[in-house]
Amino acid sequence: MNNKGLEEKISQEIMAMVNSRKSLLLSSLTEENEPYASYAPFAVGDDCLYVLISEIAVHAKNLQHHARASVLIIEDEDSAAELFARLRVQYSVTAELLAVDSADWDSGLACLSSRHGDRIKSLSQLSDFKLFKLKPMGGRYVKGFGKAYQIDGGSLAGEGLSHLREGHKKRA
Repeated sequence: MNNKGLEEKISQEIMAMVNSRKSLLLSSLTEENEPYASYAPFAVGDDCLYVLISEIAVHAKNLQHHARASVLIIEDEDSAAELFARLRVQYSVTAELLAVDSADWDSGLACLSSRHGDRIKSLSQLSDFKLFKLKPMGGRYVKGFGKAYQIDGGSLAGEGLSHLREGHKKRA
């Protein structure tokens, strides 16, 4: 994007959107490479997303077998001005399973506890709950018709943004 002021404004909008939601939609792959969609509460920290999920849940098992996944953070449909153009940010991510005795585990739990309260401490004491760090590899931010942006790089706000201008055209 040539306009650095506009790029900074869009990056701030992306982070405001991410911080306004408490759960994300998660698409992962099963061992048989079948897509599986679910959701998880999340927190932001270290320019990534943290999720604490039970390995009883299909998506936790999936992330342990396939580190690649997709995340969608989307505006509630009840508050959306336009159902077909809901405000949303999508990331392609790499999932890293964090070791219980690591500094990353402590950092991730602190982020989650700050956002979701005491429930995180009690869940983290259960051996089936695993903490994943979801690192963005790029994505897309959509804020309306004709207002879509490619998010480049490995940060939530983007290391670069590109306005997607191709698309909506009348049929001949």
